[in-house]
Amino acid sequence: QVQLVESGGGLVQPGGSLRLSCTASGFTTDFYAIAWFRQVPGKEREGVSCISASDTSTYYSDAVRGRFTISRDKSENTVYLQMNSLKPDDTAVYYCATDHTFGRSCFGYEHMDMPYRGKGTRVTVSS
Repeated sequence: QVQLVESGGGLVQPGGSLRLSCTASGFTTDFYAIAWFRQVPGKEREGVSCISASDTSTYYSDAVRGRFTISRDKSENTVYLQMNSLKPDDTAVYYCATDHTFGRSCFGYEHMDMPYRGKGTRVTVSS
Protein backbone atom coordinates (compact mmCIF):
# COMPACT_ATOMS: atom_id res chain seq x y z
CA GLN A 1 0.00 0.00 0.00
CA VAL A 2 1.48 3.33 -1.10
CA GLN A 3 1.63 5.78 1.78
CA LEU A 4 3.30 9.15 2.22
CA VAL A 5 3.65 10.95 5.54
CA GLU A 6 4.88 14.52 5.86
CA SER A 7 6.45 16.13 8.89
CA GLY A 8 8.53 19.13 9.84
CA GLY A 9 6.09 21.98 9.50
CA GLY A 10 5.62 24.67 12.10
CA LEU A 11 5.74 28.35 12.90
CA VAL A 12 8.84 30.25 11.82
CA GLN A 13 9.78 33.90 11.56
CA PRO A 14 10.46 35.51 8.18
CA GLY A 15 13.97 34.68 7.06
CA GLY A 16 13.98 31.43 8.99
CA SER A 17 14.32 27.86 7.81
CA LEU A 18 12.44 24.58 8.02
CA ARG A 19 13.06 21.12 6.65
CA LEU A 20 10.07 19.10 5.59
CA SER A 21 10.20 15.33 5.35
CA CYS A 22 8.14 13.01 3.19
CA THR A 23 8.54 9.41 4.33
CA ALA A 24 7.20 6.69 2.09
CA SER A 25 6.04 3.18 2.76
CA GLY A 26 4.81 0.49 0.43
CA PHE A 27 7.23 1.43 -2.34
CA THR A 28 10.82 2.54 -2.93
CA THR A 29 10.87 6.26 -3.66
CA ASP A 30 14.08 6.12 -5.70
CA PHE A 31 12.22 4.71 -8.72
CA TYR A 32 9.49 7.35 -8.75
CA ALA A 33 9.08 11.09 -9.07
CA ILE A 34 8.10 12.73 -5.82
CA ALA A 35 6.69 16.26 -5.79
CA TRP A 36 5.97 18.84 -3.14
CA PHE A 37 2.87 20.98 -3.46
CA ARG A 38 1.40 23.65 -1.24
CA GLN A 39 -2.10 24.87 -0.84
CA VAL A 40 -3.77 27.84 0.77
CA PRO A 41 -7.52 27.72 1.50
CA GLY A 42 -9.50 29.03 -1.44
CA LYS A 43 -6.62 28.72 -3.89
CA GLU A 44 -5.45 26.09 -6.35
CA ARG A 45 -2.60 23.85 -5.35
CA GLU A 46 0.81 25.16 -6.32
CA GLY A 47 3.67 22.97 -7.46
CA VAL A 48 6.71 23.80 -5.35
CA SER A 49 9.35 21.26 -6.28
CA CYS A 50 9.86 17.81 -7.72
CA ILE A 51 12.61 15.22 -7.88
CA SER A 52 12.59 12.77 -10.75
CA ALA A 53 13.07 9.04 -10.52
CA SER A 54 16.68 8.12 -9.80
CA ASP A 55 17.35 11.79 -9.00
CA THR A 56 17.96 12.56 -12.67
CA SER A 57 16.56 16.05 -12.32
CA THR A 58 14.98 18.48 -9.90
CA TYR A 59 12.43 21.18 -10.56
CA TYR A 60 11.47 24.30 -8.63
CA SER A 61 8.78 26.90 -9.02
CA ASP A 62 9.91 30.44 -9.71
CA ALA A 63 8.60 31.44 -6.30
CA VAL A 64 11.00 29.17 -4.41
CA ARG A 65 13.97 28.66 -6.72
CA GLY A 66 17.18 29.58 -4.93
CA ARG A 67 15.60 29.27 -1.50
CA PHE A 68 14.27 25.69 -1.39
CA THR A 69 16.19 22.48 -2.04
CA ILE A 70 14.68 19.05 -2.66
CA SER A 71 16.67 15.93 -1.91
CA ARG A 72 16.21 12.22 -1.36
CA ASP A 73 17.67 9.86 1.25
CA LYS A 74 17.41 6.39 -0.21
CA SER A 75 18.33 4.67 3.05
CA GLU A 76 15.46 6.43 4.81
CA ASN A 77 13.08 6.19 1.83
CA THR A 78 12.43 9.86 2.45
CA VAL A 79 12.33 13.00 0.34
CA TYR A 80 13.21 16.28 2.00
CA LEU A 81 12.39 19.88 1.23
CA GLN A 82 14.86 22.29 2.81
CA MET A 83 13.26 25.71 2.97
CA ASN A 84 15.45 28.73 3.65
CA SER A 85 14.80 32.48 3.67
CA LEU A 86 11.15 31.85 4.31
CA LYS A 87 8.63 34.57 3.54
CA PRO A 88 5.06 35.12 4.76
CA ASP A 89 3.88 34.16 1.24
CA ASP A 90 5.28 30.67 1.87
CA THR A 91 2.57 30.08 4.48
CA ALA A 92 0.52 27.06 3.38
CA VAL A 93 -0.14 23.39 3.93
CA TYR A 94 2.64 21.47 2.21
CA TYR A 95 2.15 17.93 1.00
CA CYS A 96 4.13 15.44 -1.01
CA ALA A 97 2.69 13.35 -3.77
CA THR A 98 3.47 10.84 -6.49
CA ASP A 99 1.63 9.23 -9.38
CA HIS A 100 3.60 6.05 -8.72
CA THR A 101 4.67 5.66 -12.34
CA PHE A 102 7.97 3.80 -12.57
CA GLY A 103 10.82 5.94 -13.89
CA ARG A 104 8.72 9.08 -14.15
CA SER A 105 10.33 12.43 -14.92
CA CYS A 106 9.10 15.54 -13.20
CA PHE A 107 8.54 17.43 -16.44
CA GLY A 108 5.13 19.06 -16.17
CA TYR A 109 4.68 17.88 -12.61
CA GLU A 110 2.70 20.99 -11.73
CA HIS A 111 -0.19 19.70 -13.83
CA MET A 112 0.14 15.97 -13.21
CA ASP A 113 -2.54 13.97 -11.52
CA MET A 114 -0.76 12.59 -8.48
CA PRO A 115 -3.32 10.55 -6.61
CA TYR A 116 -0.98 9.32 -3.90
CA ARG A 117 -0.38 12.05 -1.40
CA GLY A 118 0.08 12.62 2.31
CA LYS A 119 -2.17 14.60 4.60
CA GLY A 120 0.19 17.54 4.64
CA THR A 121 2.09 19.59 7.17
CA ARG A 122 1.32 23.22 7.96
CA VAL A 123 3.96 25.90 7.52
CA THR A 124 3.31 29.34 8.97
CA VAL A 125 5.76 32.17 8.38
CA SER A 126 4.99 35.09 10.64
CA SER A 127 6.64 37.47 13.05
